[in-house]
Amino acid sequence: MKNIRTRRQSRRGQTLVEYALILAFISVVAVSVLINLGNTVKAVFSRVNSQLAAANSSH
Repeated sequence: MKNIRTRRQSRRGQTLVEYALILAFISVVAVSVLINLGNTVKAVFSRVNSQLAAANSSH
């Protein structure tokens, strides 16, 4: 009976570790996507800003 409890607790711990690893992987992917998206948005705003500055100086 004690052996069954030990196995059940071991499986719970194993499942917890698996969930933690999945969460860590998702976090790393999300951070990398947000960094790339942030760089893209920054480039778009820089381009818009330079076009507005050029349009403002031509008038």
